[in-house]
Amino acid sequence: MVLQQMGAWVGEELPRLNTAILRDELPVDALREALRDEVMPGLPAPDRFTPAEARRMLVHLGFIGASVGRHYQERTPGGKQTPGVAFEGLVAGGDEIPFRAYFAAMADRTGTGHDHRDSYASLVRWNVGTIEVRLGEDLLAVLPGEFNDGRIRTYTGTGGEERFFALVKKGEAIELAVNDLLEPLTAPGTRFDSEDAVSRVRTAAVLLQALRQLFLDFAALPPEQSMPAEHFMDVFRQFAVHWTPGDIPPSGALDPEALKRDFLLGVAIDDYDRHVRRLFPGLLSDERAALEALMARPTLPQQMAASLGVDLAALPDAGPAEVRRLLSRQPVLADWYALLAAHARAAGAHLMVSKKFLFKPQQRRDAEGVGDRLLVSNRSGTTGMTETFLERLTRARREHVLAPLRRGVSAETANTTIAGGVRSRTGRAAPVEVLPVS
Repeated sequence: MVLQQMGAWVGEELPRLNTAILRDELPVDALREALRDEVMPGLPAPDRFTPAEARRMLVHLGFIGASVGRHYQERTPGGKQTPGVAFEGLVAGGDEIPFRAYFAAMADRTGTGHDHRDSYASLVRWNVGTIEVRLGEDLLAVLPGEFNDGRIRTYTGTGGEERFFALVKKGEAIELAVNDLLEPLTAPGTRFDSEDAVSRVRTAAVLLQALRQLFLDFAALPPEQSMPAEHFMDVFRQFAVHWTPGDIPPSGALDPEALKRDFLLGVAIDDYDRHVRRLFPGLLSDERAALEALMARPTLPQQMAASLGVDLAALPDAGPAEVRRLLSRQPVLADWYALLAAHARAAGAHLMVSKKFLFKPQQRRDAEGVGDRLLVSNRSGTTGMTETFLERLTRARREHVLAPLRRGVSAETANTTIAGGVRSRTGRAAPVEVLPVS
């Protein structure tokens, strides 16, 4: 009953209050007063919840905490420097547990190692319903959600926020399918020229093409069918405030499947592992462990090359004729080249979406003298990634270890190699589908 009541309040009343406060139709304290009067007193102790119930509660509490934090910091001089003050006086249940302590205990109750603030996991993965990835009749991946009500919780109740959350989770589901195909190849003794290995690589490349298309399709939609850039910058992102100085706000940069894929396929940036470890507080325990394990291994292209006797260090100096001879001796290299090229193109599409909805609009504002938001800067991602850093990452993915093979592999050849090797169980060419589970 508590979960149902909390769900109804967060689904209806919280967006109404947030919108009214942002429009100056209600005073900034209206949300805190409603929480003190209607929500917080009736909350049971965290140990009364099962881990699954605690995950659902954490989604609700995350939206509440982000909303309280935003309104305080946005309307209080110096509030950005004292974020914890926002939660003073908000206590839960008969024991009057302070809000942040209650959130932390609920996070611990999930058993996932969840941060003691809202995160990518609670905001996106647990919030949005279960997503399946299919290739024809074949089910490739299932990314569960914690709710089966068909709803997506948001800050202000807009369709744009719902669509953006759904986009991010669909992207993660495709990435999960890619990683599920590729991770078994890290096992010792893998035959990289086997039929199974080649099939996995080709299917993963097709999925990455589908990921790229997902981003391109969203960016091509008119604002009323995606999300207006102004809403993304001035409303949606401004809820990604700090709860304590230096903590990690939720962000698509914390998508663990994207991070895993980078370490599976390789990114030629020396300090990339340091960058990813900086994000660890915002990840779950099993995600941190999986990334640590991948960081400690050679990348899949390195393992593949060693297994097949290919000297990666010699590739940059190989001429077109030598590259063609190498591809003739080891045709599987064309499949791996196509996979890494698809990985780079997907990253390029993500960068394009970031430019459209964030960096270019902010550059126009800067040129017009409008400036930046004081709460959450629109000159970088919420985890601090600038446009320059994202461009650097995209270039590093494009200049992968097999990039010299482009002298002997045309785009048409690579695409034909992939498409020709991907079939469903029926043996027919199969489309990739990313579907919500009703």
